[in-house]
Amino acid sequence: MKVSVKSPQELEKMRTAGKILAEVHQLLGDSLEAGMSTLEIDRLGEEMIRSYGCEPSFLHYMGYPASVCVSVNDEVVHGIPSDRRIIKEGDIVSLDIGVNFQGYHSDAARTHGIGKIPQEAKDLIEVTRGSFFQGMRFASAGRRLHDISAAIGAYASSRGYGVVRDLVGHGIGAHLHEEPEVPNFRKFTRGVRLREGMTLAVEPMINLGSRKVVWTEDEWTVVTEDGSLSAHYENTIVITAGRPEILTLTEEERRRLRLWEEKQKTDGR
Repeated sequence: MKVSVKSPQELEKMRTAGKILAEVHQLLGDSLEAGMSTLEIDRLGEEMIRSYGCEPSFLHYMGYPASVCVSVNDEVVHGIPSDRRIIKEGDIVSLDIGVNFQGYHSDAARTHGIGKIPQEAKDLIEVTRGSFFQGMRFASAGRRLHDISAAIGAYASSRGYGVVRDLVGHGIGAHLHEEPEVPNFRKFTRGVRLREGMTLAVEPMINLGSRKVVWTEDEWTVVTEDGSLSAHYENTIVITAGRPEILTLTEEERRRLRLWEEKQKTDGR
């Protein structure tokens, strides 16, 4: 397996791609409201991406027909936008977006509640985000890739959630998907040794019920087998000698991360 280490010049382009994607996610997430079609969401997202002088990474990638993967409720990932799919109060909506800036990609996902959502949906979204943050504790040079995977899976499964195994994160850079695969669950092997300058898209996909998923007839949309809710949280990161550099966070999200870390210390975890 050949895992690329990015040059300083490549990392600068990826930082720009990440900053732009964080802003797109913030703007698009703030725009969501009941009554919108998933196609409206996609078109608004594409407009935002292009307004920054970037290209949508997902559009036509391996035949995918849209710029934003819009997945609702039991849809885990890769929901295809449609003018007939209308989001409503109480739904949870996952937005998975990629940005191509001067030939380098960033990739991130967020799950949003529409209006007032059930407490179990709020908890699912928070645990999915928390599992990513837990994985980041092990994302430093010298550690092994699957240390990240094991931490993500243990955090979510210990709280009673299903950790999807049929879909994984990935390396990223000049290509949207590069080596290595990044699972969200413990593996028998420890994976490659992490090196400074490696860039990864780490993306927990966590279900309220069973971890099992199925593909729908469109061959893109993945749904939970038992019809339970699913949440998705993803960021593009750079491995460093210490804490990873998370390229796709807004300042508000960085504040949330600091609060989460403080809570873990208080709880003794």
